[in-house]
Amino acid sequence: MSLVGKKFPNITVDAISFMGDNLRINVLDEAVENKKKVILFWYPKDFTFVCPTELHAFQAALQEFEKRNTMVIGASCDTNEVHFAWLNTPKNAGGIEGVTYPILADTNRNLSTVLGILDIESSEYNEETDSVILEGSNVTFRATYLIDEDGKIFHESVNDMPLGRNVNEYLRLIDAYTHVQTKGEVCPANWEEGKDAMNADRNSTAQYLSSH
Repeated sequence: MSLVGKKFPNITVDAISFMGDNLRINVLDEAVENKKKVILFWYPKDFTFVCPTELHAFQAALQEFEKRNTMVIGASCDTNEVHFAWLNTPKNAGGIEGVTYPILADTNRNLSTVLGILDIESSEYNEETDSVILEGSNVTFRATYLIDEDGKIFHESVNDMPLGRNVNEYLRLIDAYTHVQTKGEVCPANWEEGKDAMNADRNSTAQYLSSH
């Protein structure tokens, strides 16, 4: 079920800074208390293949997010210790050295379970062992959430494991949402900062379509 238009779950998760500080981060609180937008992006595993390209891409765009009053937070189900080892592994060795935003360590899967983004094909109760047997990797897909200053989710997307994200698209979406917030206009297909927007009525739509 989509969470767009709803408050982000009020769940606190372990995290780590690039300096090695162990943190406790509640994404909802980060947005509301700091009056900032938040982009939270999940990736499957540390020390893999597509994942470091994404973390470096978000780092490269960090100043652009900050210009838009937006915090960047990464997340996976790996531990803080594994995150820190990866943060100290050079880029040319597949590491994420140089990444400076915090990374969640959702090792108990509390938040990712509520979000429904874990790769679980099925679960079955085993009477002999009195346990639940999971089928699937039980790590997260490449899920992304954009959260506004009130803690409301205004965008969510989920990519399959092999598909890396386009970081510029999230900047565009933040620009569009900020335009809606400040101007009260709606943003048509392929809208970018500086382009014409529309009023939410049929006459405005007809005028826009006839001129583009």
